[in-house]
Amino acid sequence: MDKNTVIGFLLIGIVLFAFTWFNQPSPEQLEAQRRYQDSIAQVESTRQLQQQADERQNAIVQESLDNLPDSVREVQMQNAYGVFASAMQGTEEKVKLENDLVELHISSKGGHLAYARLKEYVTYDSLPLILFDERDMKFGFTMVTATNRVVNTSDLYFTPIKGSDPNTVTMRLNVGEGGYLDFVYSLRPGDYMIDYTIQSNGLNGILSPSTNALDLVWEQDIRQQEKGRKYEDQHTALYYKFLADDVEKLSEVKDQSERVSNRLKWIAYKDKFFATVLISNDGFEATALESKLLTADGYLKRLKTTTSVPFDLQGRETTSFIYYLGPTSYAHLRSYDKGVPSNEQLELEKLVPMGGSFFRAINQYFIIPIFDFLGKFISNYGLLIFLLTLAVKLVLFPLTYKSYMSSAKMRVLRPQVEAINEKYPGQDKAMERQKATMELYSRAGASPMSGCLPMLLQFPILIALYNFFPSAIELRQESFLWANDLSTYDAVISWDTYIPLVSQYFGNHISLFCLLMTIVNIAYTKFNMDMTNTGQQQMPGMKMMMYLMPLMFLFIFNQSPAALSYYFLVSTLITIVQTLSFRFLINEDKLLAKLEANKKKPQKKSGFMKRLEEAQKQQQEILKKQQQQQKKKK
Repeated sequence: MDKNTVIGFLLIGIVLFAFTWFNQPSPEQLEAQRRYQDSIAQVESTRQLQQQADERQNAIVQESLDNLPDSVREVQMQNAYGVFASAMQGTEEKVKLENDLVELHISSKGGHLAYARLKEYVTYDSLPLILFDERDMKFGFTMVTATNRVVNTSDLYFTPIKGSDPNTVTMRLNVGEGGYLDFVYSLRPGDYMIDYTIQSNGLNGILSPSTNALDLVWEQDIRQQEKGRKYEDQHTALYYKFLADDVEKLSEVKDQSERVSNRLKWIAYKDKFFATVLISNDGFEATALESKLLTADGYLKRLKTTTSVPFDLQGRETTSFIYYLGPTSYAHLRSYDKGVPSNEQLELEKLVPMGGSFFRAINQYFIIPIFDFLGKFISNYGLLIFLLTLAVKLVLFPLTYKSYMSSAKMRVLRPQVEAINEKYPGQDKAMERQKATMELYSRAGASPMSGCLPMLLQFPILIALYNFFPSAIELRQESFLWANDLSTYDAVISWDTYIPLVSQYFGNHISLFCLLMTIVNIAYTKFNMDMTNTGQQQMPGMKMMMYLMPLMFLFIFNQSPAALSYYFLVSTLITIVQTLSFRFLINEDKLLAKLEANKKKPQKKSGFMKRLEEAQKQQQEILKKQQQQQKKKK
């Protein structure tokens, strides 16, 4: 690194520091932002407290009404709910909408979706795959009447109105004389999307004149659909997309709540492979999001949203939504944005977790295209993963070859390194030994780092694949060899007894692909350590550490999808074959002769190395003078 480069880095650092310093908010701006956040939190807290009080009051009123005679109850209902009193009683009925992909039930009580089943999928134990039913789903809008009564649509009875289209239904809430509120559902043919609109008529004077939005509470308990509760739970979360920004999510591993002041485009309740998404054409405002872990059998999390949506009291404009109830298939979700301007895209494919932006790009532009291409011709996913592994290893071949050549150079120089070790024995001569070894490598044209760098460059692809396989719904319930489902673990031995630490981190089973991967990695570690022994002294415990890593993989991957363990097993086997082939094809005698020839060539040193050597010489001269002066004093 020369002087100009050093100066360049210093200038870049100064510019970045100055930019950060001058663009930091002032104390007045920070205080204003704090007051703004506090006001939002206070409004939200007041709204929630008011809503809870209204719910308690409604429950008390309803309980007291149930014990009264009919005539008295009607009077009391009229006093409590006003024009909505007649809608507080009725008989619940379900309206079914269905196409080839999904079956929906819409309840007349609340006028909301109360059941959703995906026809093309089943659970891990071959039961119908139901996203939710009326026990799991709570959905309702809060309205304030002109007389300051608070009602929630989930407590009211709607009247179903069927039209000519069998997959369209209007749930009508009749209010007063000629006033009504319509919830219109239209299931798209051959699709997982449902258009959902809210239309009012004649509600002016019935609802509060200040009404310009409806408060929505949406709560859903997420069902367990896959084998292996722990791993599915780690991929179940509440996702949300900002209206003009990226997609975020709540924590998968702990209870979390979040208040969002910016407008949201959609909110999704997602398990490992399926999602319930509510998309607003006008955006959600002042949203409170909550995720809570559940311990009940068959359920993973309770997800809740409290938000507001625009509402036209005059009835001139509708409040429009779109439901997506379906699989989180990357290709399918991505298809909804084809031909759509970038600023209007839904970006539902971001429900598929593929790692950070850099690793996601590798999956999006490299792994998925190869996977989809092979999937057009191959129906056996075990064979497909094998070919995908070959394709990845082919791309990485130049790096693998360079890494092997680096280790081969170090290996053929081993006798000379051992001679240096004998020349400078003991810990007190460690510096001289290290300096002589590095000079040998430098003169011969070998470098220990040249073997590490190619391996480091492979890590992004490995991490991308680590994120890809657990999220690929194409592998769900696809069998290969002894694995019945490549998207989950392939247990060959299982037990029910809870064992502290073991059951928590390892699981109550042994996955065969994971076990084979571990055994092959231990064997490869020993083989690679013997082959790359350069004769240099290693740090104490380093050998044991190398064997410990594969054993750690056994605990890390035992509950992971069989496809992931199978990929790393095949990848390691291919690496062993490559290494043996290199060893057979490369003439190490010729390689050694080439390195010896390199020693005879004049060595070019950079300006930085020259200055470093001069500084070392000056330091040594200073030390010598100090030692001489000390001897004279004695």
